[in-house]
Amino acid sequence: MRLGLMAVPVAFFAAFFAYPVAAIVGRGLKADGVWRFGRIGEVLADPDIRDVLWFTTWQALASTGLTLLIALPAAYVFARLDFPGKQLLRAVITVPFVLPTVVVGTAYLALLGRGGLLDELWGVRLDTTVWAILLAHVFFNYAVVVRTVGGLWSQLDPRQEEAARVLGAGRFAAWRRVTLPALVPAVAAAALMVFLFTFTSFGVVQILGGPAYSTLEVEIYRQTAQFLDLPTAAVLTLVQFVAVGAILAVHAWTVRRRESALKLVDAAQTARRPRGAGQWALLGGVLATVVLLILVPLGVLVERSLSGPGGSGFGLGYYRALQSAGAGGGTFLVPPLEAVWNSLEYALAATAIALVVGGLAAAALTRRAGRLVRGFDALLMLPLGVSAVTVGFGFLITLDRPPLDLRTSWILVPLAQALVGVPFVVRTMLPVLRAVDARLREAAAVLGASPLRAWREVDLPMVRRALLVAAGFAFAVSLGEFGATVFIARPDNPTLPVAVARLLGRAGDLNYGQAMALSTILMVVCAVALLVLERMRPDRTGSGEF
Repeated sequence: MRLGLMAVPVAFFAAFFAYPVAAIVGRGLKADGVWRFGRIGEVLADPDIRDVLWFTTWQALASTGLTLLIALPAAYVFARLDFPGKQLLRAVITVPFVLPTVVVGTAYLALLGRGGLLDELWGVRLDTTVWAILLAHVFFNYAVVVRTVGGLWSQLDPRQEEAARVLGAGRFAAWRRVTLPALVPAVAAAALMVFLFTFTSFGVVQILGGPAYSTLEVEIYRQTAQFLDLPTAAVLTLVQFVAVGAILAVHAWTVRRRESALKLVDAAQTARRPRGAGQWALLGGVLATVVLLILVPLGVLVERSLSGPGGSGFGLGYYRALQSAGAGGGTFLVPPLEAVWNSLEYALAATAIALVVGGLAAAALTRRAGRLVRGFDALLMLPLGVSAVTVGFGFLITLDRPPLDLRTSWILVPLAQALVGVPFVVRTMLPVLRAVDARLREAAAVLGASPLRAWREVDLPMVRRALLVAAGFAFAVSLGEFGATVFIARPDNPTLPVAVARLLGRAGDLNYGQAMALSTILMVVCAVALLVLERMRPDRTGSGEF
């Protein structure tokens, strides 16, 4: 039964992930039908490439450390304190995570870049500096730490720490000896995910870093799209693949350790009203951080979208200009506003594909069994870290002949977006499916139900809400996919992230304002999708999973 369920996900990943990536690597490392593995050493010996590898690694480490430093106090606040508006604040801090990286980069460009808020007030510009990149990465990954660490922290029994204090340990000593060791696996898992997302950063670095800074993903894009240097792009893809594989392997180990080593309690029993000046001050500091880190950049983005050229008042001029194909200086063959409808249609199709593939994969993984299934679980996570640029370019050179000649088909974009949505579907569905008592399925089988009917009558009612949440996440991440879509979206059918990037790449206040307007629209759509799924989301805050 499990092998039957795995057939569709395996075929999907083989055709639309493994094959395109392998084709790119093969074309880059083969010459006249002979493999040229010596090319790997030549590329890695290039001083410019080593600078890229060094910057990719140290900025990911710096982003991870800064995110932990800023987000861990918030993890405590959400885990241990109860206050009005807590659920709304939880949704607010999660909005950046589902925003496309293009929107994140655009928001911080409006705050820190030329003509941005800081430039207008104090003459300070941070775009094209590493600080802008680091701050945008913290903005994007803040919720990963808060929800992963805070979710587990909320279910750690506080009586254990209280018992240590009764036995004479001070407040800090009790926390260090009792709570901290229990939190280490969750902190490690969150840190690894933040490192993964920042190690493979593309849109943020491309918009805020300028030509001076390049991560592996950005360099793969430059070597592929600008220089057509497939050998170098292939080597960099292999390096990123190995790095991502190692990160995911360590992450899987931390998750298993976290699941097996802890005894958790009901999260509702651990949160209390703030007591004492220290806890109130901590809550105030977290609220101030959320305002400065998240709300101010998004607010500036909205303000810039409503400003007139040269700061001449406020209005909807930039939004009206989106209705004209010629307003972008010849950037678009169709009005930029059509990108909204294109993105919605593509995202809905991608969501349907991700639900089918991810749902079947989650069902196959429900029964823990052997290394083969665990390996398949890790395979499903690879699209989150492997170069989306490579996947997109791989689509162009592999899906161009029967039986998969999709070059002119609209389905090409949803297929690429679904690759990113499937891991979110699996991670959302799997814990709920594993919580279903297997004896209920067995009882249904004894009563004569077929496997399909048993799933429809037993599993589906229990996982319906999780299925809707998975659909919401898949829709949001599909809507914002940029790395692969930038290669395969046709000029007459651009997506929102691609349209924003095109507008930012052209000079002029009108193009800049339209980019801000499109980014605002994209932000609102993603935020609404998130708020809806937050209301549907089952109460799993203590699961330790994002």
